Formats: sequence, C-alpha cells, structure tokens
Amino acid sequence: MDPVVIGAGPLSIEGVVAVARGGAPVKLAAEAIAAIETARARIDELAASGKPVYGVSTGFGALATTYIAPEMRHQLQRSLVRSHAAGSGAEVETEVIRAMMLLRLATLATGRTGVRRITAETYLGMLNAGITPVVFEYGSLGCSGDLAPLAHCALALMGEGVVRVADGSHKCAAEALASAGLAPVELEEKEGLALINGTDGMLGMLALAIADLRELAKLADISAAMSVEALLGTDRVFAAELQALRPHPGQAASARNITRVLAGSGIVASHAEGDVRVQDAYSLRCAPQVAGAVRDTIAHAETVAARELASAIDNPVVLPDGRIESNGNFHGAPVAYVLDFLAIAAADLASMAERRTDRMLDVARNHGLPPFLAGDPGVDSGHMIAQYTSAGIVSEMKRLAAPASVDSIPSSAMQEDHVSMGWSAARKLRRSVDGLSRVLAIEVLTAARALDFRAPLAPSPATGAVHALVRKHVEGPGPDRFLSAEIEAVHGLVVSGALVGAVEDAIGELE
Repeated sequence: MDPVVIGAGPLSIEGVVAVARGGAPVKLAAEAIAAIETARARIDELAASGKPVYGVSTGFGALATTYIAPEMRHQLQRSLVRSHAAGSGAEVETEVIRAMMLLRLATLATGRTGVRRITAETYLGMLNAGITPVVFEYGSLGCSGDLAPLAHCALALMGEGVVRVADGSHKCAAEALASAGLAPVELEEKEGLALINGTDGMLGMLALAIADLRELAKLADISAAMSVEALLGTDRVFAAELQALRPHPGQAASARNITRVLAGSGIVASHAEGDVRVQDAYSLRCAPQVAGAVRDTIAHAETVAARELASAIDNPVVLPDGRIESNGNFHGAPVAYVLDFLAIAAADLASMAERRTDRMLDVARNHGLPPFLAGDPGVDSGHMIAQYTSAGIVSEMKRLAAPASVDSIPSSAMQEDHVSMGWSAARKLRRSVDGLSRVLAIEVLTAARALDFRAPLAPSPATGAVHALVRKHVEGPGPDRFLSAEIEAVHGLVVSGALVGAVEDAIGELE
C-alpha cells in the first residue's frame, strides 16, 4: 500500500480513510521536516529569552498569566497532558483515533506548532506501528480543540496510559512503544499544548462520515429504484427535463442514477401504458428531491472538510515571520455545523426509505403483494417486524438530528465561555450513519422479497444484480425464518460496498 505523505500538501478525505481504516503507512515530506525544525528553533529562542509567551513559558487557559520558570517547564508539559487526559465512558473506535492522530500529525507537519522533529516522528511511528491510544467517549467540548481525546494520545507518546496494539489487545504504552522500537518522548516547551489543541477528532469523524455517506447516497438511489419496481411505480417522474426545472445538482444526479438503475425493467414496462394511477406516493416520486438534497449537503460538508484539512490549528501558532500569536482557530464551529447538518440529512433519507419499506408491506397500498410479504399470511408474519426495526432506528435518528452545535457550557473559569460541542456532533453522526446503513439494508431486503412476488415479470439488469446477490445470502419467500440474521447479512453487504458494486458491475459507475 502506498504511503500517505504528510506535509507536501493538504490531506484528502481518501487519505484519511486509507490510514484510519486501511492501515496505510504514513511518511513526512522533506519540506515538513524543514518547517518543523525552523519553527522549533524559534520556540527554543523564545524559551531562552525569559519573555512570558503563552504555552512556552506560562500556564494554560485561565492560568495563562502565571509565569513558569525554565526548570519547571518539562513538568508543565507533563502536567498539562496528564490532567487533560480526563476522558470517561466507552472506548472510541480505533479508526476514529487513527484519523485523529493523522490529522494532528498533519498540523504538526505545517511548522506552525513548534514541536521538535523527534516528537512528530515518534507520533508518526506510533501510527505506522499500529499503536492506538485508548480514548474515551466523553471529554471534548469541541473548543480549545478535542482536548481530552488528544491528551490521551499525547499521554501514550509520553509512554504513559494504555494503548491497543496491532492485534487489538491492550498494552501499557511504554511496553508498546518499546516493542515498536520507539522511545517515550519527554515533552519540552510548547509541545504538550501543540499535541492537544486541535479539531482533529471531530474532523476525522467528519471525513469518515463523508466517505460512508457518499456510498450510502448511491445505495439509497438503488433501494429507491427497487421499491419503485416492487410497488409498480413509474420511472417517468425521474426524466431529465423534469429535474432541470429545479436545477439542484444533487437532485439531477440522483434522478440519473435511478433512471439508469431502472433501465430495462420488465416490471416497469409492464404497466407503462393504461395505468389508472395518476401519481405515485411521495416516497417514490420525490426520491431524487430528498436524496439529492442529501448529496448537496454532503458536497457542502466536503467543502468545509477540505478547508479544515488545509488548516494549521493550534494556539498559539508560529507564524512564517517567527512571531508567536494567540488565535481562536481551535473553535470547532465550522466542523460542528456540518456534522449536525449531515445528521439531519441522514435522518430524512432514512425516514423516506422506511416509508417505502412500510408501503411494500401494507396490502392496502402495495398493489397486489401479500400482506407483509408473508409466505402464508396469518400463519407467517413476513417482514412485519423488520419494519418495526427500521422505524425504531429512524426514530432514534430523528432524535440524533437535534443539533449539538447550538449548545455551549462555559469552562475553564469562564475563560472558555463559548464552545462548539463538535465532538458530540461527530459522535452522534457516527450513530446516524450506522442507522442509515441498516434502514437501507432493510429496504433492500424487503424490496428483494417483493420482486420475487412480481415474477414472472423481470426486474432491470441493475436491480436484478442486487436481487441475485441478496439471494446468495438470504433465501427467498417461504415460511418465517430467523429474520435478524437475514437483516445482518444484507447489512454486511451494505457496509462492504458489495450492493453498490453489483450495480456498478452491471451498468457502470453511479454518480
């Protein structure tokens, strides 16, 4: 696997995912090393000057006016990291921690933080060795950076605390570092602050969510098309000339996807003439309008993420002319807003998919399908409770769509009197993305069963490919079976990308 190079230009979302999930190696560009060394020389100069400089020779937060004597500054940095490693709750996922570490390293590589080369290279060594500090769910307010989560990472760099190693087991940090041929770092002036003062946790989760939602948006178009077939809907409403009347780019892309996925459908062709229904229900007819708005929201989030990935976030920062200046760039508002926005979009997309699932099960609305798609209605319940599961997930997603970024609880003796809660926004978005993947899996599972009942009418080549793949893992209609296992099987196909892959193998890449 090719290494992800840090310091030769901004990281991409794909680069973040490659390191966080794929274990891609990381290396520092030569220009990054030069920038780190130049900035560190300036920090050393200021540290020796006797001049009070925040983060170099003073305390932190509300203690910023307290001058720290040179002989106490190593202790100052250690105390900062130890005291800020105050997380609580469940462990955060390894991919999130790796993304966070990569992004903190990217800021270190800008030469704006003033850390030493050995500090950056040891942090990099931890990533490449698969050493993942244990980070806990609670502790970040999304302002002054993701302080507690990043402090747990810095603690491991110091050889303290607990980590997970490449095989997933727990080890003490000092033992893990030694096994990887790395020595604990004794932090010097400014370094403790530089290691914890960034939006890297929330940004890492944003990058991972964007990558997931891109694929789920494609799957939502596929599942909508399957439901259109299953419910004997029309494809005429997705025509390009109708979409052009409202020129949102996401809407147009979604409509093109659905049209391509439905192309060649014998089921759609079977009622193209003489259908007495004037219009399909909104959950079918308006699928591109909702899924398209989701796509446009993802695009906005990508713009914000790209700007953030090109940022150097620390306080204070070392400017190119050597000045050390305090700033407020660690405030997570820009990231927090789009994290919340994406949770809203994901909830609405899931809500529409659940309505299509429910429609396929209702004998009063499913145009000739058996009640609940049961093999023997009355004796069998079919997919009745799958819809309950979907509805329960959607209900939770609606609660998760309430924005975290409008909340603020002052901290640090009112010095930090407005915070972003961006970490909280990111944590709930991860749960929303998982929920969306499960709701779409249930729609696909249900639509595949409905298509079985439409035989001998044939689905399109694209939806037929999805149906065939599902049938490799889940049997067709018959007596009731253990349904949870079937939902999980299809969810596995969602998460792996196999369902989207089956369609793209059949008709080419979707938008």
